Amino acid sequence: MDSDPPFEEYYEVLFKGSLVRAVKINDAEECELPVIDMSSLNSEQVERQNCIEKMGEAAREWGFFQVVNHGIPREVLESMLHEQRKLFYEPFTNKCKENFLNLSANSYFWGNPKATCLRQFSWSEAFHIPVTDISRMDGSRSLRPAIEAFVNAATTLAQSLAEILAENIGVKTSFFKENCTASSSYVRMNRYPPCPVSSQVYGLLPHADSDFLTILYQDQNKGLQLLKDGSWVGVRPNPEALVINIGDFFQAFSNSIYKSIEHRVVVPQEVERFSMAYFYCPSYEAIVESHIKPAKYRNFSFREYKQQIQKDVETTGDKIGLSRFVL
Repeated sequence: MDSDPPFEEYYEVLFKGSLVRAVKINDAEECELPVIDMSSLNSEQVERQNCIEKMGEAAREWGFFQVVNHGIPREVLESMLHEQRKLFYEPFTNKCKENFLNLSANSYFWGNPKATCLRQFSWSEAFHIPVTDISRMDGSRSLRPAIEAFVNAATTLAQSLAEILAENIGVKTSFFKENCTASSSYVRMNRYPPCPVSSQVYGLLPHADSDFLTILYQDQNKGLQLLKDGSWVGVRPNPEALVINIGDFFQAFSNSIYKSIEHRVVVPQEVERFSMAYFYCPSYEAIVESHIKPAKYRNFSFREYKQQIQKDVETTGDKIGLSRFVL
C-alpha cells in the first residue's frame, strides 16, 4: 500500500540480516484483564462498594483493567475507528506534509529516527494530537467531529474513574475536576501495519504512561502486552470493553498504592492493528503530590515532569520517570 511508511527502505541499515537476528521478542502467555462492570456503580451501596474495591484491587495488582457499560456509546467508538482507518489509508506522502489536517508538523510520526538498533525501533505509525489542536483541524473532514465526540465522552469517563480510584484510597478531592480538563489531555491514534519480521521488532517500545489514566480502544487483533510479576503477558481483546491503565501521575498521587505498569505492543505479521488512546493529564502547572503520607515522591508539576523526561531521553536514550522524583 502506498499509505504504508517505508520502514525497511528508510531504515535499511537496521534491517540488514546480522542486525535483525540480534533481537528476539519472546511470545507471551495470554491473559484476560480484570473486567469492571461500571453499571454496578448505580446499584445499591454494597454492590457499588464491591465494584469500587474491585477496581482498586486491579489498579494495585495489575495497573490495568477493563471496563464495560462505561458510558461511551458504541457508535462513537465505531465512528472513530472508521475515521481512523480512512486517515491512515491516506497516501504516505500526504500524511508527512507539514500542514496535513492543519496540525503541527510533529503530530504524525512513524518508526524511530533515533534508533540505532532494532530493539529501539517501533514498526508503527501514529497521530498524537493535543485536544487543544482538534478545533483547528480541517473542518471539511468527518474525522474532526468523530474525535470531538470521543474526547468529550472519554473525558467524562476518565474523571469518573479517577475520582472513584481516589475514593477507594480514602481521598476526596476536587483536584481532577479542577486540573484535568479535556484541554490538557491528548489523543493518540495508532496503526501497526503487517510486519515481515514481526518477531524481531516492537510495534510500540516498552514504556509506562506519563498521565493519570489512559483509556484505550483497540480492534480485536492481539498485540498489547504488559509486565506482570516480572513476565510479559498478552492482553486478550474484549470487544465489549475499554482498557484502562494507571499512569505515572496516579502512582505518585496514590503514593505507589496504584501501579503504573510497563507495557508494549508486539506487531502482527499478516494483519494490521488499530488502536486509539485518550491520555488523561493535568495542566502543565498543576502540582502532582502524594495524597498518602509519609510521601514517597516529592511534589512536581506536569511541566517539570515532561522537561525531565526530555532531558533523560536526550542524555540516556530512555525515559527514567518517577524514580527521578523519589524523596
